[in-house]
Amino acid sequence: MSELPVRERVPLADMTSLGVGGTARWFALASSADDVAAAEAWCTARGIDLAVLGGGTNVVIADAGVVGLVLRLAMRGVEVVEGPDELCVTAAAGEPWDGIVSSTVARGFAGLESLSGIPGLVGGTPIQNVGAYGQEVAGAIEHVSAFDRRSRELVSLPAGACGFGYRTSRFKAADAGRFVVCGVTFRLRRGAPTVAYPDLDAELVRQGCRAPGVTDVRSAVLAVRRRKGMGIDAADPDTRSVGAFLANPVVAADIVERLAAAAGAAPPAFAQPDGRAKVPAALLIERAGFAKGERDGAVGLSSKHTLAIINRGGATAADVLRLACRIKRRVVDRFGVWLLPEPVFMGFEHDSELAYLQRANG
Repeated sequence: MSELPVRERVPLADMTSLGVGGTARWFALASSADDVAAAEAWCTARGIDLAVLGGGTNVVIADAGVVGLVLRLAMRGVEVVEGPDELCVTAAAGEPWDGIVSSTVARGFAGLESLSGIPGLVGGTPIQNVGAYGQEVAGAIEHVSAFDRRSRELVSLPAGACGFGYRTSRFKAADAGRFVVCGVTFRLRRGAPTVAYPDLDAELVRQGCRAPGVTDVRSAVLAVRRRKGMGIDAADPDTRSVGAFLANPVVAADIVERLAAAAGAAPPAFAQPDGRAKVPAALLIERAGFAKGERDGAVGLSSKHTLAIINRGGATAADVLRLACRIKRRVVDRFGVWLLPEPVFMGFEHDSELAYLQRANG
């Protein structure tokens, strides 16, 4: 087993896109699965907790920091096997996500094109079951390579064993904390791209593209994301966020009818296989009285999209949670819909606002 260099008292805020949070009591980098195993052994020997940090684009770190060992994933490497009609790509957890999307699109394969421009690393995509514009990463995953902290071995989990759901997986829900994702294998096919959302349709029309290919869809998605500030741009303060903070709720048909009555007009609703419908959280937030660019001290809402809570400068994690809870409460009061957060929360101990934020119903 490799020896793991461990540092003490390492600031974490600058390792995240939101830019809040305290220090890691202990910190190390993992460049391989062996390093993950070494970190697990190091923590076990000392009786301390292990927390895993990827690209930091979908995480909120507590102001008090993290008392255990924070292991930042830095594995790199990509293997590609291309056939006439299929493409198999295996990428290490520390590879930048959009680089993988760009390379598969450039080869003419469909399956990831609508996920263009999402910041972060490959290892985070199966945990969140990253999705956008009608496409989810679960649809392209063949298997996930992960270190099982229970058995202390590297395992290969086929997509069917990953418990994928809307913005979730077994890595985030039933087995949260058990696995450390080390790599992901994607299988893509030649074919028509996914074009399933009005914003994307409108952008393709604006670009004069009537029969879009995967490169056209990628270009359109990137343009839409730029307009909404859903990326990482040092020159754009609206990107100092975790992207969408609250997920689009999936609700029963009768709730859609209730939303229509409460809002005065039927909301856009996207039918789900189980008979329920997904409705836009941004629409509920806006109809509950929040506006783009709204300010709340050192935090606020993006001037481009009400789903993004931004750090306006000098914000704390407590500031972020306070605004998120205020939004959630007002949506509950107005519509009876309990919005759930998308990011991962690290280092929080018995926080009442976080507990409320993560509640699925009353």
